[in-house]
Amino acid sequence: MCGIFGCFLNEGNAAPLIHSSLKRLEYRGYDSVGIATISDGKITIKKDQGKIDEVHRIHNLDDLPGSIGIGHTRWATHGAPLQVNSHPHTDCTGEIVVVHNGIIENFLELKSELQNLGHTFLSKTDTEVMPHLIEETLKQNPQLSLEQAVLESLKKIDGSYAFAILSTREPDKIICARNESPLVLGINSHGVFCASDIPAFLEVTNKAVMINNGELVVLNDKGYEIKKISDGSAITREPITIEWTPEMAVKQGYPHFMIKEIHEQPETLRNTLRMQDHYLDLLTTFLDRAN
Repeated sequence: MCGIFGCFLNEGNAAPLIHSSLKRLEYRGYDSVGIATISDGKITIKKDQGKIDEVHRIHNLDDLPGSIGIGHTRWATHGAPLQVNSHPHTDCTGEIVVVHNGIIENFLELKSELQNLGHTFLSKTDTEVMPHLIEETLKQNPQLSLEQAVLESLKKIDGSYAFAILSTREPDKIICARNESPLVLGINSHGVFCASDIPAFLEVTNKAVMINNGELVVLNDKGYEIKKISDGSAITREPITIEWTPEMAVKQGYPHFMIKEIHEQPETLRNTLRMQDHYLDLLTTFLDRAN
């Protein structure tokens, strides 16, 4: 699993908040970390392999401009824990940037199709197909909005995902989507936040909006809009108040980690089985060789 966080602030720089929020999600992944922000129509990215504190010492993750941004802390699945495989990932133009938690089951087929259309991939990750899918959708249908292009791209993806997406085409929003990977919003008077888990924003707000499978969210200066991925229809959902302490939130309300992990076993097994067959064959080969 990985951790994602995004924020749309009314004022101030987003990067320090993204950095601190990713620290609270580091239990979800510590192979690498990355942050992307958007300011004056330009996207700036800092990312590298290693734990958050190590990467921050080298790159100063707080020093990115803009009040809108997304971040990621990675637990490697496809692609080794290297800088090139760290999130965020971009399209060919650098206009679209994506962070992702989950596993895209059909990424090899999608990657091959996109490469045949002239797209260049830099990483070994499954995530990188998403910005290229959006890019190709917009190239073939330039009249589409970013939101519409994301919706069309999502319909081509098999697997689990929680996405957060920025683009210089529409720099005044963050687009998120969820299918079988956790996603929750946080709300306060200073802005709106998206995250893999409530602890990421609990230090700044206890008002949360739960996002369900098959839903897309647009974060902007008006707050948030939720829509169904299947048909784009609007959904109304009010925030709830989280009464957990930060310590309780990490356990998602369970009294201790063991019972939490027991309840997570079905999801963990489903996610493991999302891997391509040849990876599963490798796993069984190594198990067969074991003493």
